[in-house]
Amino acid sequence: MAMDLKEIEKLIKEALPDATVEIQDLAGDGNHYSATVKSKEFLGKSKIEQHKMVYSSLKGKMGNELHALAIKTKE
Repeated sequence: MAMDLKEIEKLIKEALPDATVEIQDLAGDGNHYSATVKSKEFLGKSKIEQHKMVYSSLKGKMGNELHALAIKTKE
C-alpha cells in the first residue's frame, strides 16, 4: 500500500513543527518520493542526525508503506 505525500508531510510536521516541507513524487507511482525539509531543529546537527530525525518522524513506515524517500535537509 502506497503512502500519500500529504501523509508524509503531516508526519514530518508533527515531529518538527517549525519545518517547511516540500515533497515530490519522483516516479508518479506513489512509492518514490523526494523530501526537502527545512527546520531550525537541525542547527548544530550533522546531516546524518538530521536525516535520522526525518526518518524517525515517519514512525516505522519507511520500508513498509513508504518504499523510497530521498531526503534533503536545510537549517
